[in-house]
Amino acid sequence: MTTLASDRFDGRQAGSSGERLAGDYIDAELRRIGVLPLPGRPDLFMPFEFTAGSRDGGSIMSVTRIAGSTTTFRGAKDIQALSFSDDAEVTAPAVFAGYGLVVPESQGVGYDSYAALDVTDKVVVVLRYFPEDAEPRLRSILARYADLRYKALAARQRGARALVVVTGPRSPNSGQVVPMTFDTALAGSGIAAASVSDDVAAALFAGAATTLSATQQDLDSGNPHVAGIALTSTVTIKTSVVRERQTARNVIGYLPATTQAAEDKPWVVVGAHYDHLGHGDQGTSLASKDDAGQIHHGADDNASGTAAVIALAEALAEYPRRRNVLIALWSAEEIGLVGSSAFVNTPPVPVNQIAAYLNFDMVGRMSDNKLVVQAAGTSPVWGRALERANVAAGFDLTVQPDPYLPTDSASFNQAEIVSLNFTTGSHADYHKPSDTADKISFEDLDRVVEFAAAIVRATADAEQAPPFTKVDQPASRGGSIAGVRVTTGTIPDYATEAKGLLLGGVIGGGPADQAGLMKGDIIVEIAGQSIANIYDYTYALELLKVNQPVKVVYTRMGVRRETALTPGARR
Repeated sequence: MTTLASDRFDGRQAGSSGERLAGDYIDAELRRIGVLPLPGRPDLFMPFEFTAGSRDGGSIMSVTRIAGSTTTFRGAKDIQALSFSDDAEVTAPAVFAGYGLVVPESQGVGYDSYAALDVTDKVVVVLRYFPEDAEPRLRSILARYADLRYKALAARQRGARALVVVTGPRSPNSGQVVPMTFDTALAGSGIAAASVSDDVAAALFAGAATTLSATQQDLDSGNPHVAGIALTSTVTIKTSVVRERQTARNVIGYLPATTQAAEDKPWVVVGAHYDHLGHGDQGTSLASKDDAGQIHHGADDNASGTAAVIALAEALAEYPRRRNVLIALWSAEEIGLVGSSAFVNTPPVPVNQIAAYLNFDMVGRMSDNKLVVQAAGTSPVWGRALERANVAAGFDLTVQPDPYLPTDSASFNQAEIVSLNFTTGSHADYHKPSDTADKISFEDLDRVVEFAAAIVRATADAEQAPPFTKVDQPASRGGSIAGVRVTTGTIPDYATEAKGLLLGGVIGGGPADQAGLMKGDIIVEIAGQSIANIYDYTYALELLKVNQPVKVVYTRMGVRRETALTPGARR
């Protein structure tokens, strides 16, 4: 673990030379243990292609009014392709479709921006985000469908030829072009899509029956009957996205069954991601301004999980097994579970032959003897199995049923494979250069390996594979972070169960830091919304507004306190 987190591997960013060095090192360790290539494979490496970054390749937009005058816009200040845009050139009439939101009927909300609008073969202009003044329940539902990819899909399905996004005058980041965010997809979305400035918006709305500001104010009530409008202009838009495609490598092998093989799902998979953030330039770094650009060592995230899997393989190699144990070290987890998704989408062993998947993500920073095991709701056998294994281990064990996690076990849950995720929780060094090996509790890391080995052995030797149970996604779960428009500067501790939201830390200089919040505080109320868990907190974020202070009630060492927090705008 110390080796993986050293400067030599330069932060192990997917597709980098540091990641390749780390992969070679892991390969040597697994071969030393006796891990074999999968049947029919020459080695332990399974490469996959991914998008390592994207930039605008020179998108241009011209607006031609009815009178015949044309204004052309170019440059990042006025127009920028969205990262998932197709490369295309389109000339078509423009039509304004409000927020471009379509809510499925299953949500019980009749909201469809296209209900009375024909956008076939048109350039659709939509507002970013979702209605500002809608009542809280509607606001939370609309936020779930405000992701720009979802808006592009909705426009494309209704026959639009291009999507143009405007950040309205009543919205956070008013008038600004949407940054070209990192997007791991190799392909576009099937439609030309770009973000434009308020100057371009003014040209689009010139001569229209109403202004953008007035129209947005009508829409912001959340009234689903506020209709879109035809614009008196024809648009020519050319979008160009340059995607940097790279290859990363999963390191995958197996320990073959040593006794009569189990007939029911003869594979158990044990895995962890070994990639990290490199120098933190992909947008997910939480480094302070002074530490920006430094090596992000990723000792706990996730050299600890990688070391645990290698140690687990070494322990399991000494015992007889009725099932094959597949050992997997994933790359590109940090950019969207890309490596584990590549495995599940093109599996080297049939997914219906996998009995279970056990994942290790951040298991090196144990505090107060607490170990969290997540996704336990995916099979009814886990509760008893964990209880038996913990008799010898003696952890203060927290078992959580939810499998919808921001780690590789989610890829397996999506494929309806029984799974578990082990973690010791978040901390203030998460996604910072300061996540270094000297802060790891190695004795506790060994204990996690011994505990997990007992569970893997029991699963590998069972006559019947654990039955899969589909866990319903919590109804209170809010939209994606892409749909949340504000930032509070908090680092939630996703692993520890608490009555409220336990903070694993705060971002230096951010709203929470300025409000006096700190690691260990438990938020129990924000803006009048009671907070019982992370889902309540995500929901509450959707209700906040930029630069409008809200009351936060929290506990610190058991003492109830209050403070005022002013949310900032998320770019």
